[in-house]
Amino acid sequence: MILPAALSQAAGASAPSAASSAFLPVVAPESTQQAIGYPSLFLLVLIGALVPVVPTGALVSSAAVVAFHQTAPFSMALVFVTASLAAFLGDVALYWLGRRGMTSRNGSRWLEAIRQRAPEDRLRQAQEKLAGHGVAVLVLSRLVPAGRLPVMLACLLAEWPVRRFVRGNLPACLAWAVTYQLIGILGGSLFAEPWEGVLAAVVLTVLISVAPSLWRRMRGTAAG
Repeated sequence: MILPAALSQAAGASAPSAASSAFLPVVAPESTQQAIGYPSLFLLVLIGALVPVVPTGALVSSAAVVAFHQTAPFSMALVFVTASLAAFLGDVALYWLGRRGMTSRNGSRWLEAIRQRAPEDRLRQAQEKLAGHGVAVLVLSRLVPAGRLPVMLACLLAEWPVRRFVRGNLPACLAWAVTYQLIGILGGSLFAEPWEGVLAAVVLTVLISVAPSLWRRMRGTAAG
């Protein structure tokens, strides 16, 4: 949004000074946030899909909190489109790189990275579910913490073509973006200040991500 600079001047400003600066554009803070925020969100989610060390769910929830408190139209829709598109492109790129590694004699570092983040027990479960339910497993894999890469590796081992993976991954990314955006909306609606909502959304997404591993450890301790 462009505003005349004269509107932001102090009440005691001289008339010549106000007239000379009346046509200088001033970018409103909210517009600046959008100009920086959406490309940053896209880039970080894309990197997080390729290198699974960036907490992309927390990023989407935080962006949704900020968008919830903005007055610009379509802010929430832009967060959804940006996050889901970045996740989709990142997943497809990683799967394509994994396919290249499967056909290469020496493999690839991308395929090795997927293998390292897909424990044998999780991979075995993913293979069983993939054989029984097919593409539907991809949708759930993005909603379950640490479930995306074991299912992706199962698809690679099953020699799914990229086209088939794309058909299942598109609704998976859409569902993922909606889920974490709803978490952000919840945080934004509970707190008046955006930073409070962002903090709540980040804490909630972290708890969601670590809950399955904590539950498995508790079951293992109880069984032992």
